[in-house]
Amino acid sequence: MQDSKHVRAITFCVLSIIAMLIGILVVCFTSPKPPEKTCSLILKPLIQRSNQTDSHPHSIVVALFNDDNLLDIAVANAGSDNINILLAYGDGTFASQFSYSTGSDSNPHSLIAGDFNNDHRMDIAVANVGTHNIGVFLGLGNGVFTGQTTFSTGPSRPWAITVGDFNNDNKLDIAIANYGTNNIGVILGYGNGNFSSPTTFSTGYDSLPLSIAVGDFDNDNKLDIAVVNNVTNNVGIFLGHGNGSFEDQMIFTTVQYSTGDYSQPSSVVIDDFNNDDKLDIAVANTNGSNLGIFIGYGDGKFSTQMTYPTGSNSNPRSITVGDFNGDGQLDIAIVNERDRNIGVFLQYRNGTFMPQETYLDTSYYVPFSIISCDFDNDDRLDIAVAYRYINEITVLFGHGDGNFSHGMIFTMYSQYQPFSITVGDFNNDDRFDIAVANELYWYNNNVGVFLNYGNRTFSDQISNPTEFGSYPRAVTVGDFNNDGKLDIAVANFQKPTIGIFIGNGDGNFSSPVIYAIAGEASPISLTACDFNNDSKLDIVVANSGLSNVAVFLGKSNGTFSSPQYYSTGNNSRPYSVATGDLNNDNRLDIVVANSGSNNIGRGDGTFLTVETYPTGLNSGPSAIAVADFNGDGQLDIAVANQKGVMFGYANAAFRSLPTYPTGNSSKPNYVAVGDFDNDSRLDVAIACTGSDNVIILLGLGDGTFSNQTNYSTGNGSYPNWITTGDFNNDSRLDIVVGNQRSNDVSILLGYGNGSFAKETRYSVGSYPISVAVGDFNNDTRLDIVVANWGSDDVSVFLGYENGSFAKETRYSVGSSPSSVAIGDFNNDTLLDIVVANGYSNDVSALLGYGNGSFAQQANYSVGSYPQSVAVGDFNNDTRLDIVVANSDSNDVSVLLGYGNGSFAEQTRYLVGSVPWPVAVVNR
Repeated sequence: MQDSKHVRAITFCVLSIIAMLIGILVVCFTSPKPPEKTCSLILKPLIQRSNQTDSHPHSIVVALFNDDNLLDIAVANAGSDNINILLAYGDGTFASQFSYSTGSDSNPHSLIAGDFNNDHRMDIAVANVGTHNIGVFLGLGNGVFTGQTTFSTGPSRPWAITVGDFNNDNKLDIAIANYGTNNIGVILGYGNGNFSSPTTFSTGYDSLPLSIAVGDFDNDNKLDIAVVNNVTNNVGIFLGHGNGSFEDQMIFTTVQYSTGDYSQPSSVVIDDFNNDDKLDIAVANTNGSNLGIFIGYGDGKFSTQMTYPTGSNSNPRSITVGDFNGDGQLDIAIVNERDRNIGVFLQYRNGTFMPQETYLDTSYYVPFSIISCDFDNDDRLDIAVAYRYINEITVLFGHGDGNFSHGMIFTMYSQYQPFSITVGDFNNDDRFDIAVANELYWYNNNVGVFLNYGNRTFSDQISNPTEFGSYPRAVTVGDFNNDGKLDIAVANFQKPTIGIFIGNGDGNFSSPVIYAIAGEASPISLTACDFNNDSKLDIVVANSGLSNVAVFLGKSNGTFSSPQYYSTGNNSRPYSVATGDLNNDNRLDIVVANSGSNNIGRGDGTFLTVETYPTGLNSGPSAIAVADFNGDGQLDIAVANQKGVMFGYANAAFRSLPTYPTGNSSKPNYVAVGDFDNDSRLDVAIACTGSDNVIILLGLGDGTFSNQTNYSTGNGSYPNWITTGDFNNDSRLDIVVGNQRSNDVSILLGYGNGSFAKETRYSVGSYPISVAVGDFNNDTRLDIVVANWGSDDVSVFLGYENGSFAKETRYSVGSSPSSVAIGDFNNDTLLDIVVANGYSNDVSALLGYGNGSFAQQANYSVGSYPQSVAVGDFNNDTRLDIVVANSDSNDVSVLLGYGNGSFAEQTRYLVGSVPWPVAVVNR
């Protein structure tokens, strides 16, 4: 029953593209190749190559199968029970395919590439749904593979597959989404092409997991797993322990706004309807027969929907926005498909609207698409409407007072059905012309252009054919090659593809360049905007068949990169897409009308540019911490400065946010975050160099904090660094403080109620300035490393189970070490140390032996006077990299790790004046 309902209707389309994307990403990150080479896909005009009749290719992966440095292709064919290998010639074409059987009735649905036997040759693993196993084909390095070896997954119906090293033994393991048993399975690799029996982890009752991905989500250098659960409409996260086992699943639902039960929203636009400089959303709810308005709060969130009726069973289908009565307020016009009329909603000036006035009432014409523009250059907005079955466009000329007169009718050829309409000046005569997407069965698919004569008349249609059988459903315009001439992009519903027509500037266009959209996508809406702020137009397409949107990044020469896909929700069937800056971050966001799930989905932009916020005149911010202090699921910021501790919350500006004083001349210098009273609310610890103490602020869970509690670190100690950990294994957070002038560290053991025991001190080298904690000898007890600025070394304290520590062991580093961090830089599952050396302008890497001792330092040059160091995987190659803040050269240095404990030469990036603390955050 479940198979019939979900597999046949949804997953056949969805999983092929998701598996392809996962495969491409994993292979790009794991294929053996020089560090400077990258795996890039460039879309070219589509060249078709058949697999075989009824092969039903279901998943695709790209890798180097024959060591010629040309990317080859492997395809899983669910219909013909095999995989095909297509070896690349290097010119975008491929050799005749090789076929390898996956077994009778195996129904392979997903495949992945990786080196499973450590011979530096790409192998292939495939999930065989029908025979409930994983098939492994070992590569010989010449494009040829051994026969399949199978590993049983039980009666699980393995649907999706991915790879990763889940137990940190430098051997690839496999993770599987088991559709039939509602769990994920992990089979550990032995490094010789063989695998263990699966260990399973539940995804929840009736969840039907369909897709799986791997990443380090909590920055603990252990791979975690994310799974998409089809029926329970959520994403499950399994945090890895680094030994091949995982935490229980955590559930995350998508951010959506309801448009009402069975409303079936089909069109969406974005604009500021109430003039508060915050973008709002308007939606045409087809089955709900109403117009929906969501007022934006400017932080990416919106009000509940206000609805305006369009008439009983009117089926509003398309929507446009403009000031139709010249009052400076945006009005709305909407196509009512079943009532066969146009509704105009004039605004009351506060984001609310009058009842609709209708135009073009007819008993048999079917309006389908609408747009507004000033076609006759009288400074009054007009409306153009495309009719589906009578093959006409009608222009309503605006009077400027909210009323319209019936204007011109422009007939297309009888065999065309217009589906979408847009405007632009295609022949550079300063008059708006019209472009229409026309479809009819497998023939007569084109984009029709009507040139505006400027006297309320237009030319006959100029036909620009799309692909045979393409069924163009949506059209948009933009200058995609930056030649000052408008081009046209069209979404071809049936193929599925998008076509780009480059304009000549005289109303004529070149033949379309085609870009494929993988799977049975059914693209139905598209628009053009610059999503990555590179001044090049990009395209976003709503794919109703796969319930996602595809983003094509433009290259400014009329070509586009391969698409990136973003889900709009299970069975959401997006019908319309629009763009705008919804959270005022100067980055375009995407709004989609989901006709299947009766909601609109909001997707925020990515963090690509630096934003600065003032912390006050002469405040001297010295430390920063990032955490969710108010429990809203968004990361907030705490900053220690000379006036106290300031808290900035997501989507808010710092100038109006609370500051907590730490006392006169206290000089808060560092801040750390943890739950010190075990109430599941984050608290804050601050090291104050001026008052020689540590201040504890207990969080109330809403972004505010209780009165502070002070703990002395000793007169003249000058505490300047602080971190947390459970040093005595009592499940209560403790604190370690570096005391710069008393040349020691203070340990404050926590009672678990927000209070702490009196400090215990341990002597270190001269002028300790930074501290970090980790398990350096693999005894499951936290140890401490301290950077000693005055003695040019680090002190390592190995922890005992009772919260006390062994005598320090010291290791020489560079001159004046100012910051220390830890990580596994050579992928041996043992913690290593990195130190930023202020006076020698370098960083020292000390590789750990796993017994609490370390190798001699290796030094790498950075900028001038490095003051802070942090680690993270910045290029997604599963190898830790280093970032350093250089205070004298006003830049940061990034050193990419090779995964063997060594690093590439630095790349430097200019930042603001005197950068000091640096942190890495995975948003």
